[in-house]
Amino acid sequence: MSISKPPFFNGNNYSHWKVRMTIFIQALDFNLWDIIIDSPELPHIISQEGIKTLKPRSSYTDDDRKKVQLNAKAKHVIICALNSNEFNRVSSCATAKEMWDRLEVTYEGTNQV
Repeated sequence: MSISKPPFFNGNNYSHWKVRMTIFIQALDFNLWDIIIDSPELPHIISQEGIKTLKPRSSYTDDDRKKVQLNAKAKHVIICALNSNEFNRVSSCATAKEMWDRLEVTYEGTNQV
């Protein structure tokens, strides 16, 4: 196995893959792991009415672009580790956290009563 390639997940043995993938992401860039666990801080603006909306890309600052790019990198690492069925399961997610959470709920369930 290449150290630069994420562990592959084909839908089997999720708990084993999750541990390996966690370590892989943390070793690659711990900031990516933070994005997956804590959710990215996507650029937003607050209107005069107090409504929070996503900032248009045309008005991104350099810092905004870095935040968006970090989420894209985290999504990329996850996507590269999935077969086509698993990719289809998470491809509509906007953030890496949503992807990770969807896989967790699918294979581990939820703690909700």
